[in-house]
Amino acid sequence: MNVQQSEVRLVRGIPRSVAALAIAALIIPLAGCVGDQDTKNMAAVFSGSGARPDELPVMLNKQPPFRYPTAAYAQKIQGNTTLRIFIDANGNIVADSTQIAESSGNASLDSAAVVGARELRFVPAKRNGQGEAISILFPVYWRHPDAPPLPGDTILNRTRTP
Repeated sequence: MNVQQSEVRLVRGIPRSVAALAIAALIIPLAGCVGDQDTKNMAAVFSGSGARPDELPVMLNKQPPFRYPTAAYAQKIQGNTTLRIFIDANGNIVADSTQIAESSGNASLDSAAVVGARELRFVPAKRNGQGEAISILFPVYWRHPDAPPLPGDTILNRTRTP
């Protein structure tokens, strides 16, 4: 592969360009939610010796592609799945490249995150105006609207339904 691959490590979440997908999931009980304050605190830290892209990838999906597994939803199971995804120079997820970097602790949530990642589409990362392949860590936050917040979820600032 001639395209130099860069890896983005995301601190406490995802880039602002990707956060819109996760925020949208608060409204629909699917997956992935992140508060606006958290997106302000997110930062990309690059690793490796390769040059960094000028622009990070921007997610194009209007709706989150992650579907909360029925059994996990019924049991109000929550967790965080962190995926490692490889975005090619055209903004597509490379088939079979998605890996679980950090498990939620629930196999059905992790599996649903991997399946949903196949539908992600991005404007690719760019260097000198040209698309560039990149590997990123992509968190999926599984939250049930009627379950109590998990430790550290104070940013969600939501009220529980009766």
